Amino acid sequence: MDNDCLFCRIVAGEIPATVVHETPTTLAFRDIDPKAPVHVLVIPKTHHRDVVALAADPGAAADVLAASAAVAEAEGLTGDGFRLIFNTGSHGGQEVFHVHAHVVGGRPLGPMVAR
Repeated sequence: MDNDCLFCRIVAGEIPATVVHETPTTLAFRDIDPKAPVHVLVIPKTHHRDVVALAADPGAAADVLAASAAVAEAEGLTGDGFRLIFNTGSHGGQEVFHVHAHVVGGRPLGPMVAR
């Protein structure tokens, strides 16, 4: 755990979150600033700075992917589709440096990147 990391503190129960799915290795909770009707963050409980660091731990990466799929199914997104987004680094839009997947859907999302 990184004591300065917001998401590590959520995992530790120090900061509240609206949890929608939990496994022994992952935690999924609603984004506090949703960009769509469904916007859930899925994180590994262990601290990995970004998706590059997560890729070095294939088991944790698989767990995050499986938890993301479970969230999408539970939220009713698998029929019409959804986005699974990993922002990595400052140019990629990462704001919290604990890797997290955004499960986003519930309406048509439009182009992936603004022109």
